[in-house]
Amino acid sequence: MTRHSVVIVDDHAMFRAGVRAELGDAVEVLAEAADVDEAVAAVIAQQPEVVLLDVHLPGGGGADVIRRTHGKAADTRFLALSVSDAAEDVIGTIRAGARGYVTKTITGAELVAAIDRVAAGDAVFSPRLAGFVLDAFAGTIEVAAVDEDLDRLTEREREVMRLIARGYSYKEVASELFISIKTVETHMGSVLRKLQLSSRHELTRWASERRLL
Repeated sequence: MTRHSVVIVDDHAMFRAGVRAELGDAVEVLAEAADVDEAVAAVIAQQPEVVLLDVHLPGGGGADVIRRTHGKAADTRFLALSVSDAAEDVIGTIRAGARGYVTKTITGAELVAAIDRVAAGDAVFSPRLAGFVLDAFAGTIEVAAVDEDLDRLTEREREVMRLIARGYSYKEVASELFISIKTVETHMGSVLRKLQLSSRHELTRWASERRLL
């Protein structure tokens, strides 16, 4: 397997370190970035073969990185690596130009294989996510460009909302997102207030109706 050059983009330093450790010597990590501006600068400067790209970042999202580097890193391919497996995140990122989308439950060996395939020009998806893409482009499901309710939430609130709606405990959300339990509670209170909901049960139903689970 060829040792491909990679840039890792994620706003959590601990997660970036974990990915680097999992990849080991199988790839050459040229740079890391924690937000959109850093990512754009790193991709243009380093010209990696593959960018491992989180979907939700300070300063915008993974799709913004792809759009802002368009034409400035011609041989670079983007592979989304995210905690989110929501349909609108998957489809929005692919429409922006990513060659694949995998979730953070992927193993190190699977990620190395995904990088190799994306570098070769193949499209790579976690099994469940491939269905979203096929359905969207076949017109089976409609993905709204703008959801007024969802747009009220910050990127971090969206992440907390999706995990809570799936039944995660506050402690599990805190561990998944590398934040404190108190921060999770604060975000959850803000989510319920902004969406005018009163309980986790209502939140789960709200998220399910929008295909966010």
